[in-house]
Amino acid sequence: MQDPTTFRAAIAILAILQTVMLGALFAGVPPHPPVQVAPFGIGPFLGASLAICAAAWMLASRRRPALLLGGAAIVAALVSFGPQKYFDPQFPLIWPAVLIAQAAIATLLVQLVALPRTRGVPA
Repeated sequence: MQDPTTFRAAIAILAILQTVMLGALFAGVPPHPPVQVAPFGIGPFLGASLAICAAAWMLASRRRPALLLGGAAIVAALVSFGPQKYFDPQFPLIWPAVLIAQAAIATLLVQLVALPRTRGVPA
């Protein structure tokens, strides 16, 4: 990745949206995510997602870490902002965040597909 600016911008979008979700959860301001879903609590999951985003931001100029952490950030973001949200009863309230997050995810996917083809980038 010659210039990681686009990658970092998409990561920043996901981190900001997840931070807002976490703040809404703590404050109890609707619409907020549920406190818990079947496999885990949302607070710890959002914390882990933010940690992945922070690491991806810091290592964006390194090819292998960017691939791994960018992919992990995509998977984590899809839990909160994936296509299943179109069927969420709160979608009329959360659609701006869902659409912006999905645009960031698409941008990351394009960046990650192009990344392995980039030559001369430190591993």
